[in-house]
Amino acid sequence: MASFATSSNAPLSRLPAFPWDLIASHAQRAAEHPDGLVDLSVGTPVDPTPDVIQAALVEAANSPGYPTTHGTVELRQAAVKWMARSAGAIDVDPAAVLPVIGTKEIVAWLPTMLGVGAGHRIVIPELAYPTYDVGARLSQAEPVVAADPTLVEGDVSMVWINSPSNPTGEVLSADRMRAIVDWARDRGALVVSDECYLELGWTAQPVSVLDPDVCGGTSAGILAVHSLSKRSNLAGYRCGFVAGDERVIAGLVELRKHAGMMVPGPVQAAATAALNDDAHVAVQRERYAARRELLAQALISAGFSISHSQAGLYLWASRGEAALTSVAWLAERGILVAPGTFYGAAGAEHVRVALTATDERVRAAVSRL
Repeated sequence: MASFATSSNAPLSRLPAFPWDLIASHAQRAAEHPDGLVDLSVGTPVDPTPDVIQAALVEAANSPGYPTTHGTVELRQAAVKWMARSAGAIDVDPAAVLPVIGTKEIVAWLPTMLGVGAGHRIVIPELAYPTYDVGARLSQAEPVVAADPTLVEGDVSMVWINSPSNPTGEVLSADRMRAIVDWARDRGALVVSDECYLELGWTAQPVSVLDPDVCGGTSAGILAVHSLSKRSNLAGYRCGFVAGDERVIAGLVELRKHAGMMVPGPVQAAATAALNDDAHVAVQRERYAARRELLAQALISAGFSISHSQAGLYLWASRGEAALTSVAWLAERGILVAPGTFYGAAGAEHVRVALTATDERVRAAVSRL
């Protein structure tokens, strides 16, 4: 009898290879550069966690008891105020906010937690963060790739939208998002909007799915996913939140209580401080804006064109050649980027260039280009 780990029904058997393992040879080649590697392949923050957040973490460090799954009232209220202030969101009841252990966790496990599984279909963007597809596979649902969800025929249980987009930086208009929401509501499908880069608009202003022009004044059938990793350099803290449909959130809270899925108490305190402070976000935006300008100019000078990239932490670049050919060309210069094929077949001739490197490493990349 086959062991569970080798069974065709085991979760690992349903997953693709981890993407970054596929460019290990290019990473090694780039690391051989005399001046060292410039890693622009991943979106992990490199700048310091702001002092106001570190201070809140330290102050809450004496935390002997278990944290609450639903999160502190202070954290949920801070999230509601931030969404209204920075995302133009409708007035959301704090009960309809749930802290999560980093947003990758909720993206990967949301279908399973909601019972969206075998026999169900989940629509994901044509070019997308790979974990949308992984989450569908973990739950045994069918991922349906679509450039426009409203053109998908047949029954659908869940629709992922992502604006600003990872990897392309495309920003969806309020009208386009409203069309998707209306289409999904007509079919009884849940819309989940990944809004991790919402505060990083460059040439277009991102819109939240909870904006009244999108949702029509109600969060019914909608969830918005927000990360603190990018805006506040908190990736190491593993904290984000999801907000929206009160019935869906209530169900998630109950399930997560049973599963022991809780954000640590000191991290909740730090997240509260992060959401209550806008000044550090403005500082970080300026850092990314300066890096974006330098890298965009250098890539264009090197023969790349840049598509979309209206917001977020990435430049979506192409030289009209196979993605891995561009990856190899840049690796020869000690620069590592992600091939567009990581995000879907439509990325066959693009690379994703992250802005998440120190100023010194960005200058090194610019000089090499």
